[in-house]
Amino acid sequence: MPVPLKRAPLNKPSELSKYEPGSGPFWTCESDGEKNVLFAETGVASEAETPSVTLIQYFDKAVKRRPNKVAMRTENMPALKKGEEIPEPIDDLKQWKSWTWKQYKADCRKMAKAMIAVGMEQHDAVNIFGFNSPEWFIGMMGAIFAGGKAAGIYPSDGEDQVQYKSFHSNASVAIVENEECFNKFANVIEDLPYLKSIVCWAMPSPGNITREDGSVVEVYTFAEFIQKGAAIDESTLDERIAQIKPTHACALIYTSGTTGRPKAVMISHDNLAFESSSVLPIASVGLKNEEDRIISYLPLSHVAGMMVDVVCPIIVTAKMKGWLSVSFARPYDLKAGSLGKRLASVKPTLFLGVPRVWEKIAEKLQAIGAQTKGLKKKLSTTAKARGLQAQMAQQIGRDGFTPSFGPFGIYKILLKVIKKKLGLNKCKFAFAGAAPMTREILSYFGSLGININEVYGMSECTGATTWSTDAAHEWGTVGFETPGAEVRCFKVNADGSKTLCPLTKNILNPSEEEQGELCYRGRHIMMGYMANPKLGDDHVAEIEKKNADAIDEEGWLHSGDKGAISHLGMVRITGRYKELIIGAGGENIAPVPIEDALKKEVPAISNVMMVGDKRKFNVILISLKCEGATGELPGGDILDGPAKAFGSTIEGAIKSGKIVDEISAALKRVGDDSEVTPSNAARIQKFTILPQDFSVMTGELTATLKLKRSVVADKYADIIEALYDSSETFVPYSEVGTYDVKALNDPVPEGSFKAAGNLEMVDSGEVDEEALEAAEAEAEAEEEEEEAEEAA
Repeated sequence: MPVPLKRAPLNKPSELSKYEPGSGPFWTCESDGEKNVLFAETGVASEAETPSVTLIQYFDKAVKRRPNKVAMRTENMPALKKGEEIPEPIDDLKQWKSWTWKQYKADCRKMAKAMIAVGMEQHDAVNIFGFNSPEWFIGMMGAIFAGGKAAGIYPSDGEDQVQYKSFHSNASVAIVENEECFNKFANVIEDLPYLKSIVCWAMPSPGNITREDGSVVEVYTFAEFIQKGAAIDESTLDERIAQIKPTHACALIYTSGTTGRPKAVMISHDNLAFESSSVLPIASVGLKNEEDRIISYLPLSHVAGMMVDVVCPIIVTAKMKGWLSVSFARPYDLKAGSLGKRLASVKPTLFLGVPRVWEKIAEKLQAIGAQTKGLKKKLSTTAKARGLQAQMAQQIGRDGFTPSFGPFGIYKILLKVIKKKLGLNKCKFAFAGAAPMTREILSYFGSLGININEVYGMSECTGATTWSTDAAHEWGTVGFETPGAEVRCFKVNADGSKTLCPLTKNILNPSEEEQGELCYRGRHIMMGYMANPKLGDDHVAEIEKKNADAIDEEGWLHSGDKGAISHLGMVRITGRYKELIIGAGGENIAPVPIEDALKKEVPAISNVMMVGDKRKFNVILISLKCEGATGELPGGDILDGPAKAFGSTIEGAIKSGKIVDEISAALKRVGDDSEVTPSNAARIQKFTILPQDFSVMTGELTATLKLKRSVVADKYADIIEALYDSSETFVPYSEVGTYDVKALNDPVPEGSFKAAGNLEMVDSGEVDEEALEAAEAEAEAEEEEEEAEEAA
C-alpha cells in the first residue's frame, strides 16, 4: 500500500493557466468558433509539457509508437433473443476479435472518407446511437478525422430528444446500432432536413428513406458505408485534416438537464488532450512498458465514458510508457447481470464504476455473505475487519498503519481471492464518478482491500476537475484539484463579485461561512454551449446568456454545487444551490445530507426526495429497493436486497407496518442528529412510500441519474398535497393513487437499453481454508503464465 500523504498535492501559481483581466469572454457559442488556449508557465498545463495539438496528432503518435499492439477487443456477441441463455464467456482474450492501433487508424480514415463522400462538411456533427462497440469508436474518431464533431445520443433518449439533438448539432450522418435506434431517427426524418445518411452496424439496411419533398436519406450497413470512402483520395482527407485546429470543437456532450432542453457542451481537441494528460499519470496507468486494460460499458454519450474509453487510450499510448487497450462488454451485460463475467475475462487495470454499479456489486456480495456460516463466516468477517482497518489508516493525513493479516497472511490471501473472483485482482486504479458515493459503500469495498477513488466534475469541464488517489483520498470527499486546474470555493455576492471561503479543518462538517459555490478554471473548461442559428435569434440569445452565467468574466466556471475545501486540500460537495429548500420562515435547508442520512439509516430505501420549499414544514417521498430497478428503469413492486426483510411487495411491506415503523424511527434519529439536521425547520414531519422507484424512463432521473426535483414534484403533486393536509405522519400513496405500476408507465419496449443492472458476483464467504490454498496456488500459476506471455 502507498504511504498516505500528509496533504493533497498543490498546484503552484506557475502551473496554472494565465487569465488576464478584461481578456474575456472565455467562451464561444459558434459551431465553427474557437477558444484560445491559456497556457501555464510550467507543469502539465504548459505548452512545453502539453502542447496544443489535435486529437488526430496524438492518434498518429499512438500508432507510430505501438502500431501492432491491441487497441480494441470484442467478443462481437449479438443481442440476446427472448428466452435465450447467456453464452459462456470467452476468457482467452486472444480469441476475441481485435484491432491493432494500425488497423484502428486505417478504419477511422476509411470512415472519415466515407463521411466526406456523402457530403459531410467541416464542423458538421455525426450522431452515434447504440451500445459501446468498435463501431462507436470508429464512428466517433472518423467524424473527428473528417473535421467534425461526435454527438452521441443517450441510450434513454426518445424520438423527441433524438430529433432535437440531431437537428441542433447539424448532424449530416447518423450511426445506429439496431432497429430500435434506427426507428427513432426514421420516425422524425421529416424534421431532420440536413441528415444525409444513416449507417447501421448491428442490423441489415432496411433501405433508403424518401422524405415528402423527394429528398433521400441513404441507409447503409457499416461495411457498405466504409466502402464509400474508397471514392475519396487520401490526399482529400489529408487536406481536411490540415484545416483542423486544436481550438476547434470535436465533440458535443448534451447535458441531460433537470429542466428545459439539453445544452450542447462543445469540447475542443485541446480540452481532451489536456484533461487526459492531467489525470492519467495520477491514475497509475501507463507508467510501465506494459498493456493496461479497461472495459467499456458506460454510455459513450456521457463525458466520462467518452473520456475514459475513447480518449484516454489514445493519450496513454501516445505519451506514456505503456499502452491502454479497450475491451467491450456485451450489449446485455448490465441488463442480464453478467458484467461480472466480463470483468473476470478482461481483468481491467483501470475500472470506472458509477455509484449504482458499485452499490449493486456490494448488495450481491452482502446477500451471499449473509448466508455464510461457521468457519467460513469467521474467516470472512476477520479478513474484512482487518482490510477495513488498513484502508481507514490509508486516508490522507493518517499513519498508514497496516494490521496483521494472520499467520501466513491468510486474510490477505482471502481478500486477494475475493478480488480475483470480482475480476479486479489486476486493477491498479478503481474509481467512481457522476454521483456521490456513500461512506458505507466505500467502507465495504475498503474492507475487501479495494479503495474506490472518488472524482468530481461535469461535462462543462471535460470530466474530472478533482481527483482522489490511493495515497490522497478521504471518504466523504471528492478529492483534490487536478494538476493544472484551479478549484476554489466562493461566496457569490448579489452584484456578481466573489469572496473566497476560508478552508475548513472539519471537512465532514464545515461551517456555513466555510461553504460556497465550487468554481474552477483551466485548459479543461469547455469552449461553451453551442447555439444553432437555425433555431432562431431567441435561441442564440438564450445560449449566450447561459454561457455568460456559466463562465464569468474572470474565466471561472460556476458549478452550481455547494461545497467546501479542507486545510488538507480535499473538496467536499455539501449540496446544490438549485436544490436548496427555502422554508416558510426563510430558512435555507440543504436536502441532500438529510436524504442521504435516511438512506444510510434504512438500507431498504432506494431513493428519497425532500419537499418543503415555501412550506411550513418538510415532507419526504420514499421509494424502496425493488427487482428490475436499474436507474434506467423503475422496476416493479417486488422487493429486492435489504427491502426483502420487510415483505415480498411494496404494498405487502406497508400493510405489515414494519417498514413504516422502521422509517418513522429513522426519521427521528436523523432529526435528532444536529450535524445532519441543523434546526427544527429542517426536520421531516411526514412521509409516503411510492409505488415504484425513480428512473430515467419514467422521467424522474436525468440520463446521468440525477434527480429531477421539479418533475417529481409535478408527478406526485397529489400525494404531496395529501401529506400536507393529513394529520398522520405516514400517508399511504394508495389514498390518492394506484399501486398498479403498469398503469403508471408505458410498456418497456423490447431491447431497450438498461443501466447499472444487477451484477453477477460472488461473496467472500464462499471459500474455506483448503479453497484458499488452492486459489492462491492457482493465482500464482496464472500470474507466472501471464508474466511469461507479457515477456514473450
